Amino acid sequence: MAKKQFKAESKRLLDLMINSIYTNREIFLRELISNASDAIDKIYYQTLMDENLTFDKDSYYIKLSVDRENRLLTISDTGIGMNKEELDDNLGIIARSGSFNFKQENELKDGYDIIGQFGVGFYSAFMVADKITVISKAFGSDEAYRWESNGIDGYTIEPCEKDLVGTDIILRIKENTEEEDFDEYLQEYRLRGIIKKYSDFIRYPIKMDVNRSRLKEGSEDKYENYTEEQTINSMVPIWKKNKNELTDEDYDNFYFEKRYGFDKPVKHIHISTDGLISYNAILFIPEKMPFDFYTQEYEKGLELYSNGVLIMNKCADLLPDYFSFVKGMVDSEDLTLNISREVLQHDRQLRIIANNIKNRIKNELVQLLQNDREKYEAFYQSFGRRLKFGVYENFGADKEFLQDLLLFYSSQEKKLVTLDEYLSRMPEEQKFIYYAAGESVEKLEKLPQTELVADKGYEILYFTDDVDEFAIKIMMSYKDIEFKSVASGELGIEAETDNEIDELNRSLFNEMKNLLGDSVSDVRASQRLKSHPVCLTNQGELSIEMEKILNAMPEAQGIKADKVLEINTNHEVFSALREAYENDSDKLALFTNLLYNQALLIEGLPLQDPLEFSNNICKLMN
Repeated sequence: MAKKQFKAESKRLLDLMINSIYTNREIFLRELISNASDAIDKIYYQTLMDENLTFDKDSYYIKLSVDRENRLLTISDTGIGMNKEELDDNLGIIARSGSFNFKQENELKDGYDIIGQFGVGFYSAFMVADKITVISKAFGSDEAYRWESNGIDGYTIEPCEKDLVGTDIILRIKENTEEEDFDEYLQEYRLRGIIKKYSDFIRYPIKMDVNRSRLKEGSEDKYENYTEEQTINSMVPIWKKNKNELTDEDYDNFYFEKRYGFDKPVKHIHISTDGLISYNAILFIPEKMPFDFYTQEYEKGLELYSNGVLIMNKCADLLPDYFSFVKGMVDSEDLTLNISREVLQHDRQLRIIANNIKNRIKNELVQLLQNDREKYEAFYQSFGRRLKFGVYENFGADKEFLQDLLLFYSSQEKKLVTLDEYLSRMPEEQKFIYYAAGESVEKLEKLPQTELVADKGYEILYFTDDVDEFAIKIMMSYKDIEFKSVASGELGIEAETDNEIDELNRSLFNEMKNLLGDSVSDVRASQRLKSHPVCLTNQGELSIEMEKILNAMPEAQGIKADKVLEINTNHEVFSALREAYENDSDKLALFTNLLYNQALLIEGLPLQDPLEFSNNICKLMN
């Protein structure tokens, strides 16, 4: 029996494929099972074209058998099989795909599609096997043939015996090495795991003999082992079932079975789309944040299936970063796959699906916000920060898309409110959406800078997340109403000003500015303070709170906001300042230092010299 050689190009491709194309060895089983499924699909298609043939689905299956002693793994199918010429053509020339040719020549019906379009998946088995034997009997033929190869050296084809139509692929699994454990591909639990991971939704039964134990007949404590044939895969995926037949419990069970999370999802989204791009998707919005959500280890993405076969475990391109908390899967027959079916080509179909999914998630969140506020707020406590990062990212490209999903704590309502709800309560004369940024609601409620705005009866939004003010700076406005910090230089609130008093005290404030040097850009009389003696405000885009957040980052040290020290001229402390200015320059320096450090403490900023501050308090007491 003469050995045939792979063509030179095929040899190079085979070597490349075994060592480079596939990054995960376990996918060889996905490829072989997909090919077996294709073979059964072809018989199904024959029955559609020939009225004399019938398709009894119960007669068609895929079977895995293991011979550990001889290190053999067999994948059998009852599909269309191959004759001698087809074995030579399809397996003798790498990257020639019988499935692809079949698909090109025939118009497939009833949603049946052919997965193997590249003709290389079969050879992925050489990653785990040092010898492959294929025994096949073609549909409508009385003859069977054996194709056999040890890899790059070539292959043989010879007649053999086979009773049933179909194909047996027999892999002789490699011996273990120091780097690789090949024994795992002979272990029942491992094979079951690979099938459930990649091929759970192949439409035909995938069977395997499973070892079980039971009580011996007539015994109460002695067990015996036996073998039982079981169907490993689920076959019919939940996303292809009629939505009307499914309950919330069905979706929750799917969520738990796929191990998307240990919590109960807040909402599920079932999408079935037919048209220019056809796809099915089941998405889940979790209630609780994964423990690693804000770490580098967290991977976003949806499971991606092509015709029920898992192609990618985490397809990141299907979700924008701000929806990275969404779990679920997408199944489409219209995607352009690359040669290894491991990485998707970045094509138009993928972008369309991703955009549709993004819009659908947003719409579902809006509905949840409108119809079940309690559930939405529970979700927002976990993932609202991620949405606000989405506003800030990419220079605010999606700020308008996300702004209606944002919630902030209200000074008046004492709860989370939307920006729309804030606008609905704005007095007609109010010019801005006012906010205060800080560590907590409790601290912000006592902030001196809020006094004038609160006195006017205006609502203030409290920003307590580190990203809040950065996001708002990117947004700039909401429905043409600008945002304004209560600590900004100009509040847009008309206040009565006594110009004579300002002029009389101008020299005092200039002296205080000289004493503080570069620590502040100005010292001035405050129009916003009512009961507090002093506060810091900022000029320019960088706020004091943003300074604190940026300086907490290792790579951004020494950033300073442009600070202004504001003095309440109606406070009794101001009288002491006036007297010190007129009579005691040392006491003025002491008071100035104390007031400035007091303002720093209110803002939660570090004191420049805590020891000096402590000594100054002692001087004041003495």
